[in-house]
Amino acid sequence: MKKWLAYFQLMRLPAVFTAMSDIILGYLLTHGSIDLPLQFALLLVASASLYLSGMVFNDVFDRKVDAEERPFRPIPSGRISTQQAAVLGGLLMLAGVGAAQTVGKQSLIVAALLVIAILSYDMILKKTMLGPLMMGACRFLNVMLGASAVSREINLWVKPQLRIAAALGLFIVGLTWFARMEAKKSHRGHLVGGTLVINAGLGALVWMLATYPWPREINLSMVLAAVGVVVLTINRRLVQAILNPVPQNVQIAVRTMLSSYVMLNAILVFVWTANPQYAILTAALLIPTLILSRWMSVT
Repeated sequence: MKKWLAYFQLMRLPAVFTAMSDIILGYLLTHGSIDLPLQFALLLVASASLYLSGMVFNDVFDRKVDAEERPFRPIPSGRISTQQAAVLGGLLMLAGVGAAQTVGKQSLIVAALLVIAILSYDMILKKTMLGPLMMGACRFLNVMLGASAVSREINLWVKPQLRIAAALGLFIVGLTWFARMEAKKSHRGHLVGGTLVINAGLGALVWMLATYPWPREINLSMVLAAVGVVVLTINRRLVQAILNPVPQNVQIAVRTMLSSYVMLNAILVFVWTANPQYAILTAALLIPTLILSRWMSVT
């Protein structure tokens, strides 16, 4: 059990459910319902595998830094060797690409772009100014992966999935910027900059909700109120971290944003489909996230 726990910690297992919420959203944006369960399940497998591989390779390439800042992590603590981690990351990446290829050519193309983005971030760009942008690109592509199971005659790169994926990607750009120094006392400039970008992404989503010609009638006031609660919850934690930028406050803010991200996807699912069951299915992904986060880190 200790070995399994070490592997789960290496993969940041609780956070994978946020990636799966992207697939539900993306799929429903192009299908309206889960009409092909096997196809949908393969996209979930593809997304989860690629996400987990990214987490594994993150620790493989960061093992020297983690030995100083996070010696408790599986690789620097010696519970998992670098070779074992690299093999696991490679197998997960192959599984993700294979599942996407089974769905179709467009899914394979998006998965291949996602692999390039993941490796570019983990190997080269993480410590640079382009790091947050590449992480946002990973989220953007993950939503588009969910939307990718459409015929060649349908243009994948159109609204609304393009706009929604871009807004969610912008939110993740800000989150990544905000979390860059979470292991030690953060610089307030980074936190303020990240907060501004986070709220730019949230603002783009609110603007879309208020102005986009959604295909079904919704109670817009109720939807905007729900989003308002999410926005206030996030910003409360952001402000606390800015005022006192110790690791604990920053990490709590990051966990809050990841949980809120799932709720944002659930709200968007409800707005697009007017189906509370799909929205509940998306929001329910918070349950394993919260349970598993008791034993392992989300970030």
